[in-house]
Amino acid sequence: MYTIANYRCHIVRDVTTIQLEKSVVEELKKLKVHPRQTYNELIMHLVKLAKSVRANNQYDEFLHKVQQEKMRELWDNRYDEAWEDA
Repeated sequence: MYTIANYRCHIVRDVTTIQLEKSVVEELKKLKVHPRQTYNELIMHLVKLAKSVRANNQYDEFLHKVQQEKMRELWDNRYDEAWEDA
């Protein structure tokens, strides 16, 4: 049977301590959805958002590269150059 002390030791093994500036903690407090939301829950939410943004940015960069090739194909050709000299 687990006592409270044993239960706490079990939980503490998977927890770490990080040092944050007080201003960072204040900004995190402002981001909480509800007062009882833990910092762990809040940070995990922010991590998911950051991953989503990164994935979207990679997709946008891919589309931009593809579009650049197509724009070169459309605009860099002999026919358009002939009109410039007309």
